[in-house]
Amino acid sequence: MSENVGRWLRDEIENSILSNEFSPGERLDEMVLATRFGVSRTPVREALMQLDAIGLIEIRPRRGAIVIDPGPHRVYEMFEVMAELEGLAGSLAARRLDKASREAITATHSRCEQSAAAGDSDAYYYDNEEFHKAIYAAGRSEFLEEQCVQLHRRLRPYRRLQLRVRNRLSTSFSEHCAIVDAIFAGNGDEARRLLRTHVGIQGERFSDLVASMAAR
Repeated sequence: MSENVGRWLRDEIENSILSNEFSPGERLDEMVLATRFGVSRTPVREALMQLDAIGLIEIRPRRGAIVIDPGPHRVYEMFEVMAELEGLAGSLAARRLDKASREAITATHSRCEQSAAAGDSDAYYYDNEEFHKAIYAAGRSEFLEEQCVQLHRRLRPYRRLQLRVRNRLSTSFSEHCAIVDAIFAGNGDEARRLLRTHVGIQGERFSDLVASMAAR
């Protein structure tokens, strides 16, 4: 089972949860999922373990995998913390940027431009993930990088959902452009401010996300 197929399977199960095809409290049967997606139980089990790790389902003894609904308030709190971590990462990246980090940010930014132009929200999400990871790495703080990656992973379903909101793809990429400019200019305060705004969900953006979750 290739990494791409494994990711596809995980995303398909994730999409079914986000679309409310699998409802909160519902038990996900490995055999049923394996039959539905035309795979063996092993990759299904691996996908469920990944979804358990980010809190979208919970694997319980003698009951199996149960769909969890964290609710909008919990999701908001996670985005709030993520925004602060990202802001710090951007500030450090601006202060500690070296040639290799600059090249990595430039390359991932270019891939985001391509997927945004194609209007492919799922491809953009994964390119966006690499863009943010390049910023974490540029800050050269292993502990901060670990925390950012961990929380970014937990927020994956909701960040993917957020990117499907009308015009969010183009807006996100425009925000990336300003972030790159601030980091490359060595302006840590501006990079922090821009990343906090980019990641945080406030006002209309929070309402859009709540509406998307309610429509699942």
